[in-house]
Amino acid sequence: MSRAGKITLWVIGIFCLLVVVIVVVIATFNWNRLKPTINQKVSTELNRPFAIRGDLGVNWARNREEPGWRRWVPWPQIHAEDIVLGNPPDIPEVTMVHLQRADATLSPLALLHKEIFIPWIKLQQPDARLIQTANKKNNWTFNLANSDQPQSAQQPSTWSFRLDNIQFDRAYIAYRDAINKARVKIEVDPLGKPVPYAQVAGGDDKQKGAADFIFGWRASGTYNDQQLDGSGKLGGMLSLRSKNTPFPVQADVRNGTTRVGITGSLQDPLNLGGLDLRVRFSGDTLANLYDLTGVLLPDTPPYETDGHLEVKFHEKGDAVYHYEHFNGHIGDSDIHGSLTYTQGKPRPKLSGEVVSQQLRMADLGPLIGVDSGKGSDKSKRAEEKRGETSSQPADRVLPHDRFETKNWDVMDADVKFSGKRIEHSSSLPLSDLYTHLELKDGDLLLDPLRFGVAGGNINSTIRLEGSRSPMRGRADLHARRLQLRQLFPDVETMRSSMGQLNGDAKLSGTGNSVADLLATSNGDMKLLMNDGVISRSLMEIVGLNVGNYIVGKLFGDDEVRINCAAANLEVHNGIASSRLFIFDTTNAVVKLSGNVNFGNERMDLSINPESKGVRIVTLRSPLYVRGTFKNPDAGVKTGPLLARGAAAVALGTVLTPAAALLALISPSDNEDNQCVNVLQQMKSQK
Repeated sequence: MSRAGKITLWVIGIFCLLVVVIVVVIATFNWNRLKPTINQKVSTELNRPFAIRGDLGVNWARNREEPGWRRWVPWPQIHAEDIVLGNPPDIPEVTMVHLQRADATLSPLALLHKEIFIPWIKLQQPDARLIQTANKKNNWTFNLANSDQPQSAQQPSTWSFRLDNIQFDRAYIAYRDAINKARVKIEVDPLGKPVPYAQVAGGDDKQKGAADFIFGWRASGTYNDQQLDGSGKLGGMLSLRSKNTPFPVQADVRNGTTRVGITGSLQDPLNLGGLDLRVRFSGDTLANLYDLTGVLLPDTPPYETDGHLEVKFHEKGDAVYHYEHFNGHIGDSDIHGSLTYTQGKPRPKLSGEVVSQQLRMADLGPLIGVDSGKGSDKSKRAEEKRGETSSQPADRVLPHDRFETKNWDVMDADVKFSGKRIEHSSSLPLSDLYTHLELKDGDLLLDPLRFGVAGGNINSTIRLEGSRSPMRGRADLHARRLQLRQLFPDVETMRSSMGQLNGDAKLSGTGNSVADLLATSNGDMKLLMNDGVISRSLMEIVGLNVGNYIVGKLFGDDEVRINCAAANLEVHNGIASSRLFIFDTTNAVVKLSGNVNFGNERMDLSINPESKGVRIVTLRSPLYVRGTFKNPDAGVKTGPLLARGAAAVALGTVLTPAAALLALISPSDNEDNQCVNVLQQMKSQK
């Protein structure tokens, strides 16, 4: 053999010997010697304690699924026992995650092109404890060793990581949150065999190609100091990695009286591509959804809704939630529509349109600060279940329920609402409702808030400045062409009336209830009614017992036709005073004077009648109405009889108020509206 051949043979022999020595060393190496180094290195990188407290070892086995010669390359199979990951220093608990044992296999050939490829990891009895303290510190946010360096100084790694599958026998997760007042325990178990998506979602679900369900989960505990229970199913790790196969999710959660059910999928899960879910909500009030979803909604009667939720997490940098084509009910009112919730700066925003085909007026109570769903058995049962009581004082009439404005600044809103048909009592002839609601920086604007009433409409603009404490409110209302025969359909003599009611009101005040706003209000109110009828039976129908007494004293039991009723009131610091308040009837003129105090709900009014010559007015002495709204007192003033002609003197003092009321008469009504002549006569009096 030549010298070159001998050298080559020696090199090959030495190389083979080195390979054998390396294999023997690796195979017989005590890997537990590396535990202190591994524990220290991982602890330093994660800035929290890490330890492998049990056995650490490596076994070698061929991967027969590899093609060609690759199947002969042995793969390391690593196992570690009793693994503990601790918490950062500002979390009092010692352990965040504990694993009884972890097994994983590593592709050695992938290391040659700088890829860490782990086909599978098997975990035994994983136990995680997620904690958030009252000062907003949590243990699931990792502060890595180099995270405090400037981003420009951080060199991107040339290595990549790939994990195909995670398997475990049973997982336990404990969640404790001082901010959300939560203590929840979750168990996750393999289902045993895959469950097809359609079997859980139903055959009518539109999502195609979703992966099978692999895991089931159960949750119990408390959230926001309310009992929480839930269960559901999840897909496996293989579908979690896929960009093309939707990752299936299903959940049914109860928190207090609120229930949320979802079925659907997550697209491109590792990159949070988006959610496509069917979502069902139900509960005692929509306001309770704020703690679960972060979406600010009003206090309502019991509700239920079902719709399609599509979420895009990276829509122009912000997450966008589309709740589309939902149907349901609030109280006894149906609701339909689509809403979009955008997580933007400076605040998230809710926008969209909601329609009710049949709206029950009592279900709108919370929007005007009165008991929600008054008269609804569902609402009453829900309030009793929640242990709620009304804040309405027993001796007061004006609504004292408070507007809860503390969260108005967490979200903006731009929502249109339509009530096509309104269910109400026969004494409130509303036909439809439309409003455009805008909430911005804690201030609420309803512009317009429009009702169809008795053949006419009430068009208003309401602004509530929740950013102020106490809240400041402003209302601008305009009533036009309200037909008297439709306002009083139960009054037989009014059915032939062609008269109308028109009015304006502008008021502003401060306070967090309707009662407080009126108690501090300033502004004015104008009202004009022509060609009507007044009688004791009318007062009984509308429930005005004091009015029944007064009309009886003035006109007896007869029905008296009203040519014109005109009112011009000034409101200052919650006290409404009469600039002009006159009823012009066929046979008499009746003037009301005095004031009404919205703050203490007391009134002090004088009613002065003057016959036009025919003896219709049965009593010529003035009347009074005093006392509270709840318990009014009416009677006859003692003293001299009214001098004939006193009404004429009164008319001579109402030049300006009368002129202001003429603006309530549209030009097309001039010929038929008898208030034109009455007001013109008042203007001409000097």
